[in-house]
Amino acid sequence: MKQGLKFFFIHFFVIVFFIIGALAYFSPVLQGKVMYQHDIAQYTGMAKEQNDFRKSKDQEPYWTNSAFGGMPTYQLGANYPHNYIKQLDRLIRFLPRPADYLFLYFIGFYILLCCLKVDYRLAIVGALAFGFSTYLIIILGAGHNAKAHAIAYLPVLLAGIVLVFRKKYLWGFVLTALAMALEITANHYQMTYYFMLLVLVLGMVYLVYAIKEKQIKHFFISVGILLLAVTLGIAANATGLMATKEYADWSTRGKSELTINPDGSAKEDTGGLSKGYITNWSYGITESLNLFVPRLFGGASQENLGEDSKSFNYLIDKGLPRSSALNFVSGLPLYWGDQPGTSGPAYLGAVIFFLFVLGLFLVKGKHKWWLLIGSLVSLLLSWGKNFSSLTDFMIDYFPLYDKFRAVSSIQIILELCVPILAMLALKKLFMDKVPQVDKMKSLTLAAGTVFGLGVLLFVFKGAFNFVGANDDNLRMTGLEELPEMLRLDRKSVYTSDLLRSLGYVLVTTLLIWFYLKEKLKMNFIIIAIGILVVVDLVVVDLRYVNNDNFVSKRKMLEPFQESDADKLIAKDDGVFRVFDQTDGFDSAKTAYFHQSITGYHAAKPAGMQDLFDFHIYNGNLSVLNMLNVKYVIRQDQEGNSFPIENPNANGNAWFIKQLKPVENANAEIMALDSLDTKNVAVVNTSSFKDISQLQFQVDSTASISLIDYEPNHLTYASKNSNEGLAVFSEMYYKNGWNAYIDGIESDYFKVDYVLRALNVPSGAHKIEFKFEPEVVVKGSKITLASTILLGLVIVGGLGFSFWKSKKEEEN
Repeated sequence: MKQGLKFFFIHFFVIVFFIIGALAYFSPVLQGKVMYQHDIAQYTGMAKEQNDFRKSKDQEPYWTNSAFGGMPTYQLGANYPHNYIKQLDRLIRFLPRPADYLFLYFIGFYILLCCLKVDYRLAIVGALAFGFSTYLIIILGAGHNAKAHAIAYLPVLLAGIVLVFRKKYLWGFVLTALAMALEITANHYQMTYYFMLLVLVLGMVYLVYAIKEKQIKHFFISVGILLLAVTLGIAANATGLMATKEYADWSTRGKSELTINPDGSAKEDTGGLSKGYITNWSYGITESLNLFVPRLFGGASQENLGEDSKSFNYLIDKGLPRSSALNFVSGLPLYWGDQPGTSGPAYLGAVIFFLFVLGLFLVKGKHKWWLLIGSLVSLLLSWGKNFSSLTDFMIDYFPLYDKFRAVSSIQIILELCVPILAMLALKKLFMDKVPQVDKMKSLTLAAGTVFGLGVLLFVFKGAFNFVGANDDNLRMTGLEELPEMLRLDRKSVYTSDLLRSLGYVLVTTLLIWFYLKEKLKMNFIIIAIGILVVVDLVVVDLRYVNNDNFVSKRKMLEPFQESDADKLIAKDDGVFRVFDQTDGFDSAKTAYFHQSITGYHAAKPAGMQDLFDFHIYNGNLSVLNMLNVKYVIRQDQEGNSFPIENPNANGNAWFIKQLKPVENANAEIMALDSLDTKNVAVVNTSSFKDISQLQFQVDSTASISLIDYEPNHLTYASKNSNEGLAVFSEMYYKNGWNAYIDGIESDYFKVDYVLRALNVPSGAHKIEFKFEPEVVVKGSKITLASTILLGLVIVGGLGFSFWKSKKEEEN
C-alpha cells in the first residue's frame, strides 16, 4: 500500500510539474491572450457558416456553402453523435491552448518511458526533451493543431504496444485501444499513418527476436491482442473515419476522373496526389544535420538577424534609420535549404543528439534496433525527391502513401525515436548493471563520433554557397549588396550554432565522465543534464515561437477585417457567391464574410480545383456565371479593393433548353470552355447512362427561385408550363444530398462537371435539397457500440486489478 501511495504521489507531482512547465513556456495564456496561428485563422474563416448555424439552430449542418462552392464539414470540426472519446480528449486537454498540446507532449512521452521501465527522473528529462523539440513547438506556432494533437498521442499508443509485448496483456490492450481512439480523434491521419510505418519496423524487429528467443507464440498472441485493441480504438471513431473516407474520394486526395492536364497533355495517374505535390516539401540530405545544429541551413524563411548582423550594418551604411533597418532585418530569409520555405529547423537538441549516439554504442537488444531503423527510415523518406528512388517506390507500391503531402513531416518518427534511445542510454549509464569499462568506452566513441562530425562540418564549410533560392529578389529593393551581406550572415550563424552545439556536447560529456569517475552524484548529473536539455531547446524554440506570437482573444475569434468591398457586398441580402481575386485560391478570408468559391484546406474539393485549373485561372466567365458568382473583388492601382457586380450570374437555379451528352470527364470539363451555361448543360453519359431526354421547352413564364436557405437545406419554388430540367448552382455530392419534389424523393444527377440537375414536372412545385448523410447515421451506431465495449473493458480491467491486489494482500 505504501509503495502504491509513493508511486501515486510521484506521478501526481510530475503531472503538476508538466502543467507548470507548459504554462510557463506559453505564459501569455495566463493573461487571457491566445496565440495567433495562421492555419487556425484560416479554419475560423472556413468554419464561420457552420459555427453560426450551430449556434442559431443547435444542430450540426455537416455541410457549408461558404468555401469552395460547398463542401462537407467533416474536416472542419464537425460534431458527431455519441463521440464520447472526443469529450474525453477535451477533458484531458484542460489547459488553455496551446499549453494543452505541450502538456500532452510531456505526459504522453512520460507514460511511454515509464512503460519502458525508465526511472521517473529520466522519464521527466525525456518528456521535456520531446515536448520542447523545436519542430513540435514550431507547428504550434504555425497553427498545425491537428498535427500536434495527433503527435501528442503517439507516445501513449506506443506505450500500449510496449506493454503488450511485455506480457502485460490486459493493460496493454486497454492503453492501446484508448490511445488509438484518442489518436484517431485528433484527426490527422497522416501522422497516424507514418506512425504505423514505425510499428511495422518494431514488429519486424520483435519477430526476429521472438524467433531467436523461441517466443513465437507470445509474439503472435501480442499481435492478435494489438489488432483487436487497434480495431476497437478505430471503431470508436467510426463516424469520423467513414465520413472522411467518403469525402476524401471526392477531394483532391481521391482518384481523379480526368486523364488530361489543362494544356491537354496526359495526366500522371497516381490514384492520389501527384508526385510533385507530395514531394514539394522534401528535406535536403545535408540539411538533415540541423537535427544537431539548428541554423546550419539558416533556420527560418523569415528570421530576425538583429543589429549584430552584416545585413543590419550594411543598411545603416546605406543611410537607413536605425528603426527602419531593424524592421528590415527582422524578417529576412536566413533559410537557404532545399525546401520552398520553412518556419524553422527540426532541431532535436545537441544534448539529445549526443545521448542518442551514445545509445547506439551502449544500449543493446531489440529496443536499440527498432529505434535506430525507425529513425533511419524516417530520415530517408523525409528526403522525398532528394532520394527519389525510395520515394517513388513508396508512392507507386505502398498503400495510401500517395494520399499525403509534405513528406518532410515523416520526421516526426525520428522526433519520437531519438529521445527514447537517448533516455535508454542514460538508463544504462545510471541504473543498469553495465561494466564500467563499457560505459567509458561508449562515452569515448560517442564523443569521438559527434566531435568528428563537428570537425567535418567546419572543414567542409567552404563547400556550401549559402545562397538562398530567392536572394536575387532582394536586389529589386535597390540594395545590390544585400544578398552578399545575407550570405555572410548565414555563414556566421552556421559557425556560431555549430560551436554552440559542440559546447553543449562537451559539457554533457564532461558531466558523464565525472560521474563515471565517481566525482559527481547521479542525481546531480540527471538534474544537470535535464537543465542542459531544456535550456538548449528552449533557447532555440524562442527564436521561432515566443510571446510575440500572442494576441488578444478577439483577434483570433475575428481574424479577418471587413473591407469596404465586403461591406458593400453585405448590403445585398441575396444568396450568391463571391470571388476575391486579390486573395487567390488558398485563402478563407472571403468565406468568413460571404459564400466563396475559394478557401483554405489541405484536401480541397477536386471538382472546384479542376475548374480553377482549366477555366477560372484562364478567365472563363461562363464558369463563374454557372457558379452564381455575383461579385468579383479586384484591386485598383493604389491597392484598394473594390467589388464588381456580375450581371450575367446564372442565379441559384435555372431551366435549360438542351442537355449535351459527352462520353467522359475529359470531354465534360473541356466542353465548359465554350458552353452557354444559361441554356445548355453538359452531362457525362459514362456516369449517367439512363439520360434520354436532351431537349426541353422553356417559355418566358418558367421560373425557379431559392425561397429559403440553410446550408444543409435548400428550398426552391418552381413554376413551368412544361416538363423541364433545372440546373442548380450547387456542388454535386451524391453521398448525403437528397432531392425532394413536393416531399417525394427524386433522382438528380451531375451536369457541368460539378453542378446538380433535376427533372422537374410541369406545374408549380416545391423543390428541396436536404443534406442527410447516411454515413453519420451508420457511423454513430458503430461508434456507440464500440465506445460501450471499450468502457466495459476498462471497467473490467480496473475491477480485475482491484480483485487481484486484494487477493495478494490476503495471501
